Amino acid sequence: MEKWFHGSIIATGRLPLFCFFVALIVAFIATRINVRLIRAKVGWFRNVNVGEMHIHHVVFGVVLMLVGGVAGMVVSGASQVGHAVAASVFGIGSALVLDEFALILHLHDVYWEEEGRTSVDAVFIAVAVTGLLLIGLRPLSWDFGPPLVDPAALILGNLVLAVITLLKGKIWTGMAGLFLPFLLLVGAVRLARPGSPWAHWFFVGRSPRKMAKAIHREERWRRPAIRAKIAFQEFLSGRHDLPSTRRLRRHT
Repeated sequence: MEKWFHGSIIATGRLPLFCFFVALIVAFIATRINVRLIRAKVGWFRNVNVGEMHIHHVVFGVVLMLVGGVAGMVVSGASQVGHAVAASVFGIGSALVLDEFALILHLHDVYWEEEGRTSVDAVFIAVAVTGLLLIGLRPLSWDFGPPLVDPAALILGNLVLAVITLLKGKIWTGMAGLFLPFLLLVGAVRLARPGSPWAHWFFVGRSPRKMAKAIHREERWRRPAIRAKIAFQEFLSGRHDLPSTRRLRRHT
């Protein structure tokens, strides 16, 4: 393990990224344990309040991200160790901010509501993307030999496919496709999800057959996967309000 860590992480200059990755995961888990204990009113665990004003932990996250980001720029020319410490601070701040991503998105406290699951999704995406970067994959890269067409055209085409895939409601396929471009081709060609912007623009009132097919696929294939994802999320982050069928189809 030590030989692998030195050869794959330290020697490749990925120690700061590794520290950010670990800090992000550990801080998120610690934060969720803390808020679950606060919710259960266990011991001395309480919300941070100044008078009647509740201070959300996203505030501390923003401060830590600023400290870590500025420190990272200051020590960027120094050793990896200093850069790694700054990356760790930035990772802790990122976890605190992303854990309340839904609050930022909706501009009101939906932490334990259905919409609060957006925060957990944001953390999962951040962990997944960082993990792919950590193992050496790079977004929009074409390092598989000399291309048959201009690399800039390939990158532009990749971005177009990514936008189409995301508009079709395939978030995970779109994010993974930035690192594995063939997934974008699959996501862009396949039928859009019924609650996606693409379905709203091109299916509603225009192609009821495609909409019916998309809903059928959602009910048969997607919803079991959604239930499994929600169960895993609630195991890690606590139980949110159960969604209705309509909102599950649209948001999850």
